This record gives sequence, structure tokens and C-alpha cells, in this order.
Amino acid sequence: QLQLVEAGGGLAQPGGSLRLSCAASGFTLDNYDIGWFRQAPGKEREGVSCFSSSGKSTIYADPVKGRFTISRDNAKNMVFLQMNSLKPEDTAVYYCAAVPRQLTTIQAMCRSTRVVPYWGKGTLVTVSS
Repeated sequence: QLQLVEAGGGLAQPGGSLRLSCAASGFTLDNYDIGWFRQAPGKEREGVSCFSSSGKSTIYADPVKGRFTISRDNAKNMVFLQMNSLKPEDTAVYYCAAVPRQLTTIQAMCRSTRVVPYWGKGTLVTVSS
């Protein structure tokens, strides 16, 4: 059974850092484009960062550019999101997502949740003093 499990969320102070992880099971991540999405209270789920299966292409949403870094460890079948310089507006549930490679582009993946077939259950990140 294909599964994505996020971890690493919690409470952080403004300006602080958190590192989220996503462990995949039931499939091999190197055959998938992967991404992180987030959903704040009362808002729609939005793409944060997406990473191609080849590792050659990465995109970030404008609000997180320069602060967040997505990475993957195919040997461990894991994906990570390093979040630095956190802001209160980063508060949200963060979801890991996977799309079979060549199904779509990472640009389309990060723009629309409708193209994503596989989701984790999410991990809550709260940024507050």
C-alpha cells in the first residue's frame, strides 16, 4: 500500500527553524515527482515546493523563496523540507505529496492539488511567540 508519513512539525518562534520529513512506503520515490503543500486555517491548500524525480528541477512558492529548502534522499525513500526564518504566516498543516514522474510537470503539480494522487496526512507547524 502506497503511503506517505510526515513528521517534524511543532511550535517554532518567529525567526526559528524546523525540518519536516516525509517517509514513503509501498513505492519508490525516485520514480515520482514530490512536493510539499500547506493549508492554513480557512484557506485552500497551496503548493510550497516541488522537486522533479530527476532532481534537476525545483520550484518554490514566492512566500518561501530563500527560506525553505526541499530535498530528497532516494536511498532512504524520504523527502525533507528545511524551513528557516519562519514567520507567523507560515503556520499551517504541511502535506507531503507525490505524482508519478512524467504524469505532469512540477509547475503544474505545485499549482494545483487536483493533479496530485498521493498525499500524506499532514503535520502541523505553528509559528508563534
